[in-house]
Order: sequence, then C-alpha cells, then structure tokens
Amino acid sequence: MSKKNNQDKLLIFALGGVGEIGKNMYCIQYGNDIVVVDAGLKFPEEEMLGIDVVIPDIGYLLENRDKVRGILLTHGHEDHIGGLPYVLKQLNVPIYGTKLTLGLVENKLKEAGLLGDTKRHLINEDTTLTLGVMKASFFRTNHSIPDSVGVCLETPEGNVVHTGDFKFDHTPVNDQFADLQKMAEIGSRGVLALLSDSTNAERAGYTPSESNIGKEFESLFRSAKQRVVVATFASNVHRIQQVINAAVETRRKITVIGRSMVNVVGIASELGYLNIPEGMLIEPEEVNKLPADRVVILSTGSQGEPMSALTRMARSTHRKVDILPGDTVIIAATPIPGNEKYVGRTVDELMRLGASVIYGPGSISGVHVSGHGSQEELKLMLNLMKPEYFIPIHGEYRMLRHHGLLGEQIGIPKENIFLIDNGDTVEIQGGVARKGGKIPAGNVLIDGLGVGDVGNIVLRDRKLLSQDGILVVVVTLSKQDGTIMSGPDIISRGFVYVRESEGLLEEANRIVTSTLHKLMNDNVNEWASLKTNVKDALGRFLYEQTRRRPMILPIIMEV
Repeated sequence: MSKKNNQDKLLIFALGGVGEIGKNMYCIQYGNDIVVVDAGLKFPEEEMLGIDVVIPDIGYLLENRDKVRGILLTHGHEDHIGGLPYVLKQLNVPIYGTKLTLGLVENKLKEAGLLGDTKRHLINEDTTLTLGVMKASFFRTNHSIPDSVGVCLETPEGNVVHTGDFKFDHTPVNDQFADLQKMAEIGSRGVLALLSDSTNAERAGYTPSESNIGKEFESLFRSAKQRVVVATFASNVHRIQQVINAAVETRRKITVIGRSMVNVVGIASELGYLNIPEGMLIEPEEVNKLPADRVVILSTGSQGEPMSALTRMARSTHRKVDILPGDTVIIAATPIPGNEKYVGRTVDELMRLGASVIYGPGSISGVHVSGHGSQEELKLMLNLMKPEYFIPIHGEYRMLRHHGLLGEQIGIPKENIFLIDNGDTVEIQGGVARKGGKIPAGNVLIDGLGVGDVGNIVLRDRKLLSQDGILVVVVTLSKQDGTIMSGPDIISRGFVYVRESEGLLEEANRIVTSTLHKLMNDNVNEWASLKTNVKDALGRFLYEQTRRRPMILPIIMEV
C-alpha cells in the first residue's frame, strides 16, 4: 500500500442508483485512483417520450479517465450491467465480474461490437485485486440471479463495503449460500463505510425464500387443464430453474419465447447455471403438436412491456403462439413502480381471450418473491458489518430514508448516516466523514442509435407536439421587392381537423399575410424577425380561439 498523502481524501459518490430505481453506478476515489462499481441502465419514465433507455452521465469519469482503474460488477441484472456497452465505448477500462455476469455482459458487448476491445477479468468470491492504492475482495450473496457478490474495498482510510443487491436466503435454489462468515470477518476487521441495498427497506420482516415458489409452480402446473404460460424476468435464473423443475415433475415440455429469455436461457445453461434435462426444450412451432396439458411456455413480458412476447400473445399478434381459452397464465413478478397500468392492460387482454391469469397481490406470495432483503435482513447486514459510516443506496428517496432509520435503530449515530443524491460526495479524511462538493451527474437519454443527443429541449418539443400538435406556415417572398409571391400555406397536424376548421385556418392565413405586409412596410426584412412576428401573432390568435398552443413553424423562402 502506498503511503497516505496528507492532501488525499476518500470520496464516495453515486452517478446513478440513489433517489431512483435503476442505472446503478457507484464510485470510490482515493487520490489518483477511482474504482467504479456497476454500470446499469434504467427504463424511461412516462414523460421521456420516445426514449429507449437511460444511462448515467459519466462526464466526471471521462474527465478523469486516466484515474479509473476498472469497473467491478456485482451481478448480471440490467440495472447493473445494461449501461456497459455505452460506457465502454467512451471509457475503455477493464471490467471484473463473476462467470454468469461476464457471460451476460459478453453477449451485450458482442452485439455492440466491443468484445475484442474490452479487457474482461473473471472473479469469484476468493479473488483479490489491486486497483491502484485500493485492494478489492468479494463475498458471496443471495439474489434473484446466481453469482451475485458484494465488494470490500480496502482503502488507505479504511474498508468500504458495497453489498450489491442481496437478501439472506437460507435455502437457495442453486445451493449458493450467502457467506455470512466472511461478512462477519469483514465486519470484525472494521468497516469505515457501508453502501447497502435499500430496495425493500419499507418492507417489514424477512423476504421469503425463492425455493417456496417451486412447490407453488408444481401445484399450479398439475391443476392446469391446458397449456401454462409463465412470464417472469429473463434474468431471474432461479425462477426459470423452478419452472423447469416443476415442468419435469408434471411431465410437461418447455418452449422459450422472447429474445432476452432465449438469450439468458442459452447462456445460463451453457455455463452450467441452469439444469435442463435432455429433450425438455421444444421449439415454439412444436407447441400445437403436443397435447395442451403437456406444454409450458416460458416468456418475457411480466411488466406488460408493449413489444414483449406476453403482450404480443395477449394481443394475438405473436407469430408463433396464440393464447387459447382455458390456458393458464402465471405472471411471476411484481410490477416495477410505474408499470402497473401496462400489466393491468395485459391481464385484461389475456382474460378477454379466455385465459385464467394468476398475478398481483392476491397471488403474489405464491408465485413471486423479491430478490431483495426486507428490514430484518437489512438490519442483519448492518450488524454483521458494524460500519462507522452508513450510506443507503439503490432505491428511491423514501427507501433510503427508511434504511437510514434502520441504521439508527441498530445504533449508528444519526450524523454518521448519509442520505445522498446522484452527484453528492461523501468525503472521508483522517477517519472523519462529511458531505463534500457536488459532481455532475444526470441522465443520458438513448433514443435508437443516438446517445445523449436527445436532451430536455427535444423532449419539451416532443411533449408540445404530443399535446397540441403543429402548424407549418409556408410563404414565398420575392427577392426584388419583398412581396408575397405565394402562400401563406398553412399545414396542420395534430392541432385541428382541417375539414371542420376551414374558417379558423382562413382567418389564420389573413393574420399571417397582414403581419408580413405590416413588417415589410416598416422595412423589416431579416428572416428571424419575420418568423418571430408571424409566430407571435398567430400564436396569440390561435390561443384566443382554441385555448391550445400548437408548435408554429414558419418557413420563409425567397425566389
């Protein structure tokens, strides 16, 4: 370990993942070394019209690219690895992950054409790494995907622990037990700061074991008279294994539909994380050739996503599989906040087709358990680590707040608990922590192939267009004397129905003409002034007449 420089201090900050669900990215910096934990994405909020995904703003890391020692990955969920293809294009640093995590990442990098350029390092719970003046070690946790780990970073100031996503499942489906002994050892060596998962900080008690679900699937599969469709998160490998086990027990064959589900099942079974008996998997085309009570369809779409396999089946637009009256559909996931409406719509459509649907709070105890620890487990983690300073992460503000209160309950002084927003820094020097300066952090929006080229102004325009429509005014002026040679022609889209509003548009036409004549008489001929005046006059008139504010786009040409 290099000697401590008196000027150096430890900085801990999030570029994504606090005050929100998703796009997790946490940074620990000491002097000239930065270690990044995770690089996730999140899905757009409703007002982000047309946006596909959202990733963290990594401007600070790009400015300090020579200090970034690598990205440590805690597990293979999209909200922790989904941003990598975008981040690595701009910041080519080594990535470190467990076997399944790297398997899922490699698939993404292949699609993005980055596989050859990215240094990938396989780690497990026994690996130790030297990253500049910091040393990283890992400990195994339980989560809804195998190969999840927490990180312990040894820094010149002391140990910083990042739990990753975790719960304490004492009967895990894959027999990968959480390493409580190692966590206790880390705690007994002393933890300066703990960054811990807050997702279920509002939920009392314990999160049930994933293995409870297997029995429920089996009884549902037995009682179903026809085909069974199970929709769940593609990355929930434990859940997929339970579906396979229940299908084996009830002598049903399985077909997998939905691109991400096919990908994950392929990668996880190839790497040995899914045990699928020979002859169990069939192609979607074969579904109709088997008796209905001998089939299970494993599908994406548990969140009602418009393009997912389940939604397309519900709308009868799936190329290969239709929902038939009497089919049983099990939605084995809770809706992410904001998706309830889409899930509800999908359930309605499935029921209209005559399916029996098992979903939502009434049945949730049976077919879904969370991958995140509830309050008692969060307290257990705090007690194992016994941190001096505590930074709740991974959750919306109310979750972080609840987690902070749990920290107080187990005896951490209130002033040692930091509730941070993206970009806030916690500075620790000489063992004393305080809120530091702010680092630029925000959302980078991805629309199609464009990364970050759609900002607030474009979104504002899209919102305006979606609310009040657009009017295009086309006028041709004479170069010689500035008179109007043709037009104004007014084209309306999404504002009023033209055939029923001829009077309104004729009046609008007159207003444009008289505004232009007035300006020319006053010798105003810069295009910018002409456009602004036309816009203002027309905007005022239309608002008086309709109480709407369409976008007005004047196009002036000279001939």
